[in-house]
Amino acid sequence: MPAALVAGDAARVVAAARLWLGTPYHDQASLRGVGCDCLGLIRGVWRDIVGREALPVPAYPRDWGETGPTEVLAAAAQQVLLPIDVGEAGPGAVVLFRMRAGAIAKHCGILTDGGRFIHAYERLGVIEEPLTPAWRRRIAFAFLFPGGAAGTSSREI
Repeated sequence: MPAALVAGDAARVVAAARLWLGTPYHDQASLRGVGCDCLGLIRGVWRDIVGREALPVPAYPRDWGETGPTEVLAAAAQQVLLPIDVGEAGPGAVVLFRMRAGAIAKHCGILTDGGRFIHAYERLGVIEEPLTPAWRRRIAFAFLFPGGAAGTSSREI
């Protein structure tokens, strides 16, 4: 379990994510103001908070109903982010969602304050919206950026 992190670190992650609001949706892109998908948003915030990307990103299918024995996105996230219990995730945490029952986690976002999150959504681009019960029950994994970049200063998400 990562050491307790300060609220200012979470605020830094949330502020970096909010800079992406309004960026159009573009599959497999990661350029603020130009286009990104949900993973591109996380990659862009990583560059803003941590620095150079740690892993190359291979092409990936868009199928949110994809099933299989391997949680590809979660396995990649575990290589560079700090895994935490979903119940401990607060503002600044990266969360991965299963969009369909029995499917692997294929969508991601960043928790903000007030029970909201930021993510890139097809046709809408990067938005901040409430983490409704429907979204909350889809959370499968939670992570922090390394180096004290995001905190779990509150259990409220």
